[in-house]
Amino acid sequence: WRLTDRPPTPLQTLRRSREIGLRNGLHYVYTGNVHDPEGSTTRCHACGAVLIAREGYDITRWALAPGGRCAVCGMVCAGVFEDHPGTWGSRRMPVRL
Repeated sequence: WRLTDRPPTPLQTLRRSREIGLRNGLHYVYTGNVHDPEGSTTRCHACGAVLIAREGYDITRWALAPGGRCAVCGMVCAGVFEDHPGTWGSRRMPVRL
């Protein structure tokens, strides 16, 4: 389903939505598909360390220890993670539903 009859969501709206989620207890809220370095960064909910930094679809920093743990404090982060980041880069991958 494409919403081509609608304009893109403004960056400020995405940032505001992220802040609302974080203020209300969500741990891993990030903006995607837009240029927003801080909003595209996933931080540890326990110590605030950068876990995953992104630029578009590229992972620019990976600070997860094996088992999906924060490399700084050892907190387990929700999700399923490989021990190393993928190497797919910014190319698009087809998805079949």
